[in-house]
Amino acid sequence: MLDPSMEPDQLAEKQRGLAGSRQNHPFKEILYRLRDPGLVADTVMRSAAEAWHVISPSEFSGLYRQVRSHTMCSPARLGTLHQGVKYVVHNRLEGDLVECGCARGGSAALMALTLRQLGESRNLWLFDTFEGLPAPTADDPDYEIAELFTGSCRGQLDEVREFFRRHEVAEGVQFVKGLFQDTLPLSPIDRIALLHIDGDWYESVRVCLESLYDKVVPGGIIQFDDYGYWKGARKAVDEFLAQRGIRLPLKRLDYSGRSLLKPRA
Repeated sequence: MLDPSMEPDQLAEKQRGLAGSRQNHPFKEILYRLRDPGLVADTVMRSAAEAWHVISPSEFSGLYRQVRSHTMCSPARLGTLHQGVKYVVHNRLEGDLVECGCARGGSAALMALTLRQLGESRNLWLFDTFEGLPAPTADDPDYEIAELFTGSCRGQLDEVREFFRRHEVAEGVQFVKGLFQDTLPLSPIDRIALLHIDGDWYESVRVCLESLYDKVVPGGIIQFDDYGYWKGARKAVDEFLAQRGIRLPLKRLDYSGRSLLKPRA
């Protein structure tokens, strides 16, 4: 694990040494994750759910089959996004839908498909580097595992745009390329009804909350994809909520996902 007090040259040297360990990925991560029986159990449940939704005639399952090749999100987290879009539409919450970290676009496309199903027109903002995950930092407690994923989860911008065009849901979608630190503070978004944060690392999740939380309307939904999986994401969420004095419990979606309704007062 990296020491946050390291000098820049020491940190760089440590990063170079860890880069060589990528050749052991994913074996190194598998060994790390197998220590957690909760994750093992959740993986079994996820596999069963995925198999069910391949054959299920339900409304959500039909959408899931359209996007599953382009997302790493579990059926539980995708299902919550689906219900979240329905919630903000049925309750007439004003604001756009925003996803920070869209990778290949599957989870965002699910939201767009749900909007189309409901006959609703809203802006959908997708923020991503479109070059894969940036490197984690010393603020990520599980840096040595997280660093193995630098550059992964990549969805090229043209590929993601084409995925939306193919499903005929590209209208009203704004694709914003760049690091969150550079793009989110300058975004012209006024109000957000649903915010999906899938940033993995401490710094990424933290800047999402600092830049966008105040734009989420009262009663709006904030969904965190990585809270249970990456320690940096959990640290960023817990710190931010504590600093804002928000003591509402997060709703557990599965091992990794959590969601929160923004307080109305």
